[in-house]
Formats: sequence, structure tokens, C-alpha cells
Amino acid sequence: MATGNEGPNLDPGTGPEHKIGQVVLAATPLGNDHDASPRLRALLATADVVAAEDTRRLRRLVSALGVEISGRVLSYHDANERERAVELVDIAAAGGTVIVVTDAGMPIVSDPGFRVVSEAVARGVHVTALPGPSAVLTALALSGLAVDRFCFEGFLPRKAGERSTRLRELIDEPRTMVFFEAPHRLEVMLRALAESLGSGRQAAVCRELTKTYEEVKRGALGDLVQWAELGVRGEITVVVSGASAEERRAAVGLDTEEAQVEAVLAREGHGVDRRTAIAEVAKAAGIPRRVVYDAVVKHKDAKP
Repeated sequence: MATGNEGPNLDPGTGPEHKIGQVVLAATPLGNDHDASPRLRALLATADVVAAEDTRRLRRLVSALGVEISGRVLSYHDANERERAVELVDIAAAGGTVIVVTDAGMPIVSDPGFRVVSEAVARGVHVTALPGPSAVLTALALSGLAVDRFCFEGFLPRKAGERSTRLRELIDEPRTMVFFEAPHRLEVMLRALAESLGSGRQAAVCRELTKTYEEVKRGALGDLVQWAELGVRGEITVVVSGASAEERRAAVGLDTEEAQVEAVLAREGHGVDRRTAIAEVAKAAGIPRRVVYDAVVKHKDAKP
């Protein structure tokens, strides 16, 4: 007996998929064609339309998989995403199956796909996903860093000023962070991370995931900068550990007893009662109120 919201069946051989009007976001291999699922092969062969970020790479993929595309192939990339999204959803709304693929991994994650999903949702057209390889999750799994909480930051801005602004926002980020970067900009990116987050912050640079020359270089950001100076090639995913409790306190200037006491006194100077001031400083520092209270009492007792 079926339970829950099962959605359309994408299994080959269980029914005519093209009868179901839908947009399918399909993950493609990161670099090893053997990672392509049977469902991906079947849908590439039977979909009414295959929308690809790079049609040449799509042709190479289906050739390697021994798949013959029966539907139309349309380009779908950053430059035409807005206009093409409407066309693709029109096809799905009329009962067609549209599969969206990017060069590698899952669409939308730093790749085209957002606009077609938004358009489909706005028009009530069914959207589903064909899960598979993900550079973000693969890099996290191999990084050796904590993955109970993480965030994806995509590509950092290329301009130094904009990059510094973004990194200032991440100084006290407690979650493990995942970035994409081009190999020729990796050294600059790692150097910026080390300067903003600290050269001792642990990280992992994952290169050519799932490919023949896959490499994961782990270490402190300062050490990784020196390694990157020698030159790095291939597709890059960078994983950086989140800020420790001590680093988060330092980021807000509350990493010492003296700083915590000064913050309490400053709030009192602006009319805040001591109990509230202590609570606010404790929350900002991420420590128990008792710790701040004891520091304030110690400071008061030490005064002549």
C-alpha cells in the first residue's frame, strides 16, 4: 500500500514517463561515467527535451554511456536561463518531460536550474529530482572535518574588496563551509581565507573528485596556501572548518575576561541594568551568564 507523497515513477519500464508533464533535475557524474544511474540513462533516452548547460559535454556523456537521445536537446545556461525557463515549462505544462542537466553534479547548485524550478512552481507544473553525484556532499564526506552542520558558499567574489566583505561575514560562522573555486584562482582564494579566518583554521582542498587523479589535501589554511603556490589543476571544492567557540568570541571582541567586563560596563553606561547587560554579553560571547557575572564581581572586588 502506498503511503506519503511518492510523486511520479521515473523507473524505466514501469510506464510511459513522457505522459507525465514534469521538469526533472538530474544529477550527472562528476567525472566517472560509471556513476551514472540506470534511471539517468533511461530518462536521457526517453525525455521529450534534454536541457543542457553545455550541449557538447552532454553529447560526450551520452556517447560514453551508450545512450541515444530521442528528444530535442536545448541549451540552458546562465546567458539564456531566464528566457529558456519559460519555454521549458511550457513544454512540461503541455504534458512533456523535460530533463535538466549541468556539466557535473546536481543542477541549481552553482549551476543553472533555479529559474526553471521557480517558473514551474509558479505555474503549478510538477518538479522532481533524479538524485546522484554531488561535489558538495562528496567533498564534505572526504574532508575529515565535522559535517553535522554545514553551509554552501559557492564561489567567492573575484574582486578583492567584495571577497573581503563576504569573508568578514563568515569569520564567526560555526558551521563547516564549502566553496567552489577555479584552479587558477585557488592560491588567491586560500590566502584570503587564511587572512580572514586565521592561518591555523583547518581545511581540505578536494581536487578532481571521482576522477583518476582525485586528490584531497588536508591541513591548516596557511599550509594549504604554500601548497597551492606550486600550481593546482582540475575541478576544485574547498571545505573549511567552522569557527570554534574561542574564535567566535574573538570575532566579537569578547575573548578575554577584561573585554567581557568592559562590554558589561559599556552597556551600563548606556542605561542598561547590570543583569540585562551580563545576559547580553554572555549571549554574544556564547558563554554561561555565571562566567560573565563572576568576571564582573572579580573586577569589582579588585578595584581599590
